Amino acid sequence: HPILHSFPTRRSSDLIDDLFRRFGRGFNKADVDEIAACVTDDFEWRLNNGTAPTGTVLRGKDALRAHFADKSQAPREARFSEASIHRAGTTLFGTFRVTGIDHAGNKFDRYGIDLYEVRDGKISLKDSYAKDV
Repeated sequence: HPILHSFPTRRSSDLIDDLFRRFGRGFNKADVDEIAACVTDDFEWRLNNGTAPTGTVLRGKDALRAHFADKSQAPREARFSEASIHRAGTTLFGTFRVTGIDHAGNKFDRYGIDLYEVRDGKISLKDSYAKDV
């Protein structure tokens, strides 16, 4: 399976841009089917919370679906803005701002950065970090 190590052509750049537009749209709508269509079967998501140094780690599409199905800790409202994708060699970074109301009714405003890896035209890793404003 070819791994996208760089994005030398306009065509591959367009494909990556389209992938991340669809992925971001899925997150803004909390549409797990749209998100799952953008990731590999062995997708790994390292959340920015949890007790391990890596945060909570979700592995695979089933874990992704279970995470979105569990509404107990989900924000009541979340709006992503100021999103941008940055390419750095074999790695992509997404920066963003998210505001909203958490599951307990508290307002939040934070900046985040996600490290991504892409394989076979899909996202294989999303490693998330956040900073409260």
